[in-house]
Amino acid sequence: MKRAVYDIAALIARVVVGVIFVAHGWQKWQGGLGATSEGFAQMGVPQPQLAAAFSTVVETVGGALLIIGLLVRPAALLLLIGMIGAIAFAHWNNGVFVQEGGWELAAALGSVALLLLALGGGRLGLDGIIHGIYRKRAQRRAAEKASAGRPAPAHREDTQPVYRDEQPGYRPERPPREDTQPVYRDDTQTGYREDAGPGPQDETRQHPVPRQPSGHRSDALSEEDMRDVNALIGDEQRRPPKPPNR
Repeated sequence: MKRAVYDIAALIARVVVGVIFVAHGWQKWQGGLGATSEGFAQMGVPQPQLAAAFSTVVETVGGALLIIGLLVRPAALLLLIGMIGAIAFAHWNNGVFVQEGGWELAAALGSVALLLLALGGGRLGLDGIIHGIYRKRAQRRAAEKASAGRPAPAHREDTQPVYRDEQPGYRPERPPREDTQPVYRDDTQTGYREDAGPGPQDETRQHPVPRQPSGHRSDALSEEDMRDVNALIGDEQRRPPKPPNR
């Protein structure tokens, strides 16, 4: 956020100050180097012809560079040197106000040039665009060098998928058995019982048979059959014993 605010402020300052410098330089250019050098000589500037040529070129070209944001720091340095010379040789003795030939305008322009020299012109200019392009290229080259320095991943010769059951030492999971205890049939009872474990051999124990589901059983006696059996047993008991044969 702070960087974006500075970029906008630097853009506004560059354009405004650049327009002022271009206007003063173009004014000197239209008046001619001879008239500008004579004016500098009257103000007591040493080497007036050289100073006139320097200020005319630097103010015109440097102001245009500030507007487009190209070579901002070198242009700001040259403009700062020109403003320091103007304050020292032409405006210092005239006071502060510009109406009286004072140094206020030269000092203000020189201060902005000093700020741009120290902090740059921001990203909203040709310098910022060119710098961003070179920075992206440098980052891309650094990434390529870093990737080139890493060992290449090993590729398997056999690209066929390897399933889990083909791996050495693999054991498939067996589903748990619901009932692993054998069930034996007991002839002395009408039902079934489970094996209680190892023990003496039982004559009535037969081979294990599967457990039948609860409900109606085909070999069980019905109630009518039980009544008939009880009636026969009762008749047998009520009959008197037969005398022995003589």
